[in-house]
Amino acid sequence: MLKRKIENILLEWKRKEDRKPLIVKGARQVGKTESIRMFGKNNYKSVVEINFALQRKFHTIFDNGYEVDDILRNISFIEPTVKLIPHHTLIFFDEMQDYPDCATSLKAFKIDGRYDVICSGSLMGINYNKIASNSVGYKEDLEMHSMDFEEFLWAKGYDKTQIEYLYSFVAELRPFPQSILDAMLRLFREYMVIGGMPEVVNKYITQGTFSGILDIQQQLLRDYEEDITKYAVGLEKAKVLAVYRHISTFLAKENKKFQVTKIANGARNREYIGAVEWLQNAGIVNVCYGLENLELPLKGNYDPKQYKLYYKDTGLLIASLDREAQDDLRSNNNLGTYKGALYENIVGDMLVKQGYDLYFYRQDKLSIEMDFFVRNADSLIPVEVKANNSVSPSLNKLVKPDNKYSDIRFGIKLCVANIGFNGSIITLPYFTTFMLRRFLKERVIG
Repeated sequence: MLKRKIENILLEWKRKEDRKPLIVKGARQVGKTESIRMFGKNNYKSVVEINFALQRKFHTIFDNGYEVDDILRNISFIEPTVKLIPHHTLIFFDEMQDYPDCATSLKAFKIDGRYDVICSGSLMGINYNKIASNSVGYKEDLEMHSMDFEEFLWAKGYDKTQIEYLYSFVAELRPFPQSILDAMLRLFREYMVIGGMPEVVNKYITQGTFSGILDIQQQLLRDYEEDITKYAVGLEKAKVLAVYRHISTFLAKENKKFQVTKIANGARNREYIGAVEWLQNAGIVNVCYGLENLELPLKGNYDPKQYKLYYKDTGLLIASLDREAQDDLRSNNNLGTYKGALYENIVGDMLVKQGYDLYFYRQDKLSIEMDFFVRNADSLIPVEVKANNSVSPSLNKLVKPDNKYSDIRFGIKLCVANIGFNGSIITLPYFTTFMLRRFLKERVIG
């Protein structure tokens, strides 16, 4: 089984004396079920797993209400072999999106306290509006993503000690030895092509080639379209599908900004905001909003009508391209038209997996365009994604000592280059992005 970071998060949850039922949300096939199942097997004497999509007979367990004893009695009558051991049993409600009212029972389970409960489901952000009472204050929510680059390195055999050694170079802003840099850049290109979906990663690791990878990725894309068709309601369905099918089209453009007016005749931005939010809540896309002003705080300082859309998984972006582009990329590492889009997409996803929201900035009058912004305790930090190691005029303008942006003290350039620091711009190779939040927390710049 692939090692996942959620394992430690679930262990920390179990150690809490006053733990609440947990809802693990995330897009289809990011590994939720397998991770929770393995956690239960390793940490409980008994696991009661109920899949609301495959075992529809369990839809009746709440017919008598949401009291814990009533629910457990109904479960036992449907499946008499289950073992319900107080304080040693995990009840796992899977595919919760097919019966979201089960969330109403979480308050009763929390108050009762005899059984740990984990719920899992895709598209949960959309189905919450179907829940009569979603146990506010009596549950915890956790979003799970596809595998990040560190998890990919684990799958390739790298251990904690080796990754800490990699981080030591970042922490000290010391260039990597060329042999390490070359090895990590090669692994990162592999990760960029296959993405982080566990089934895809596992197949690649097992066979050592790209054979069959595209088939899995394209099936995932079709599954997402089926989810949209199944769960999006009314006229919104067509709008959500229209947005979803045009993501790669706009990423190929120079500024990569998503333009609703170009996806359908007479389309207006305000009419499609709900479609974008639907895809975001479903865990299918990452939304990067345009900042209005370069100042802290970031939240509340953006224009919801100006945004870029990225795939949650760069492997799926590649799978959405035409067959010739895919073959060229896999065989020759030729990124072609999509070079900038692929790097931006993967950096955006790596930032989101660290808990960052995504923001960009474009000011034509000042000839400034910046891909992303993050922050540390007291600074706004522009992050530029470069397909090469060229000069960065926009970044230079933002970090120069006499700039008018008082919250900006230094910037970061991510590219295919070694670590460097000139006093105002930190240069880092792409693959170190998964370490960025830790670095900005531990290292004081300036």
